[in-house]
Amino acid sequence: MLMEIGVSDESVLREIGAVEAYARLKFRFGPRAVSKLMLHALAGALADIDWRRLDPMHKKALEREAETRLSQAHR
Repeated sequence: MLMEIGVSDESVLREIGAVEAYARLKFRFGPRAVSKLMLHALAGALADIDWRRLDPMHKKALEREAETRLSQAHR
């Protein structure tokens, strides 16, 4: 899935960030195929930890940022 949105390796993911990668995945594959768990997994991968160990406040902040990013595309 990441390859289809232009994320070919870790450096590209780091460059665009978890939120942008998540937004691109949502646009490409749709909301049914890409849940907020993907956002958490991407952020966890960038932090080199299991997504379940991300701080709940950090998860909420990522979700808010993602909502903002996704809403920008609908304007």
